[in-house]
Amino acid sequence: MADQEGRVAVVTGGGRGLGRATAVALAERGATVVAVARTEEQLAETERLAREAGGSLAGIPADVGRREEVERVKGEVESRFDPPTILVNAAGVFGPIAFIKDSDPEAWLRTVMIDALAPYLTVRAFLPGMLDAGWGRIVNITSAASLHPPGALNSAYGTSKAALNQLTRHLAAEIAGSGVTANVIHPGDMKTDMWADIRDKVAPMGPEADGYRQWVRWVEETGGDPPHKAVELILRLTSDEGGDTNGRFCWIEEPLQAPIPSWEEPAATQPWLSKD
Repeated sequence: MADQEGRVAVVTGGGRGLGRATAVALAERGATVVAVARTEEQLAETERLAREAGGSLAGIPADVGRREEVERVKGEVESRFDPPTILVNAAGVFGPIAFIKDSDPEAWLRTVMIDALAPYLTVRAFLPGMLDAGWGRIVNITSAASLHPPGALNSAYGTSKAALNQLTRHLAAEIAGSGVTANVIHPGDMKTDMWADIRDKVAPMGPEADGYRQWVRWVEETGGDPPHKAVELILRLTSDEGGDTNGRFCWIEEPLQAPIPSWEEPAATQPWLSKD
């Protein structure tokens, strides 16, 4: 397939997991891909996999949670390639699993920075080029955790993903009709490095972490959602076919966790707005 031929795509979190799989899949479909991650060794492996798939991919090591790093990535991408018209924000951390009163402020703030504010920085960097081109696709990786009832221990991750949802909805409203779209996806409950990190963190904790341990066991027993489903969803949303979807919370096909209602189609309900 070469349905992305001639397009440039930026994928954050491209050094491993879903970010890597997405970067390689986009490269395989003809896009020139820039994978961004903090670890050069991981990016080198992503580059190797893309080459084996017959694709074109360049890795740029950077911390997307730092404004100056995102600006550096923007400058490097635009000096080497055409302006990107595809952006997938897959970089993410789960952060502290702790009561707010006991949480590490640095870890809490870092979680919000990576999961919610880094996508703002990358969108701000690359959206103008998409608007100039009259075509663009932005996919932000959220989580069903943002739709679950609030509970103990998950304030950093839950807050950051809820903020990412709202950021994406505001963005979608701003770009409606421009040829550029922005959506969030829940990639499924996958057995990833993040799953293993949660497993290890909650193992020694008390009964307050029972819900997490049950989730860890459930993913272990079911095998989790297959990553290829999330990649297929991202490929659809970043294709020409995805132009009809904007500002939505999207789910993979037949997820282990039944889709949770997110939000209805936007409607102007403020009483002070003119109805004319």
